[in-house]
Amino acid sequence: MTCQTLLFSVNSRIATVTINRPDKLNALNGQAKSELRSLFTEIKTDNTVDVVILTGAGDKAFVAGTDIKELTVLNKETGREFSSKGQEVFDLIENLGKPVIAAVNGYALGGGCELALACHIRIASENAKFGQPEVNLGIIPGYGGTQRLARLIGRGRAMELILTGNQIDAQEALRVGLVNKVVPQADLLNTAMAMAQLIAGKGQIAVRMSLKAVNMTAESTLSEGQEREASLFGDCCDTADFKEGTAAFLEKRKPQWDKPTFKNA
Repeated sequence: MTCQTLLFSVNSRIATVTINRPDKLNALNGQAKSELRSLFTEIKTDNTVDVVILTGAGDKAFVAGTDIKELTVLNKETGREFSSKGQEVFDLIENLGKPVIAAVNGYALGGGCELALACHIRIASENAKFGQPEVNLGIIPGYGGTQRLARLIGRGRAMELILTGNQIDAQEALRVGLVNKVVPQADLLNTAMAMAQLIAGKGQIAVRMSLKAVNMTAESTLSEGQEREASLFGDCCDTADFKEGTAAFLEKRKPQWDKPTFKNA
């Protein structure tokens, strides 16, 4: 698809999606969110893509937030709809069925932090900054930030970030578990690509099942999660990938994985 606010490419089964509004520090406006929804809907069933890297254009910002001008006209009803529509886009990314790696190349504030939280793995450049500054505007995070941030770094740390509106740097984000890795700015995309290539080289049925199992931890008890895990484990055991993976291990060779067909489900 043709996008005005996004750049998109696919190389060796790895898609790169770049939010391309550098003059606005890649702030998310309505068009950007609509294009993210449409593009990720296509990626979900694109059988040429196994892993996605999501980043921002330039070297200053991943996404510096939401377009503030679009907030000023909201009231109770339109505000609820505005929040719900943004949540739907970020839920689509989280539940894509394919790993999404956020390459955070600068400011990830407000909706930008929430977008990174919706991704499965976060790699940050040394100049990255994270925060939920919505309280400074008299509102709260509206794209899932109150929920995902607390689940990822704990209620106490999430409360501090949300209630103070303070920003944290990349090293603090690493310390509290908000990001997986911090690298120099010049190495960011190569690091994300290396991780994407590593994941793309695995059995993609098992990757997809792993995403399902981990994503459900927030909505289930331990026993419910383990029951689902056992079911997904059994599903994996009934695949050609399982037979190939175990055979390759015993024969000391590299496995030749099947490429699964992704459908809307």
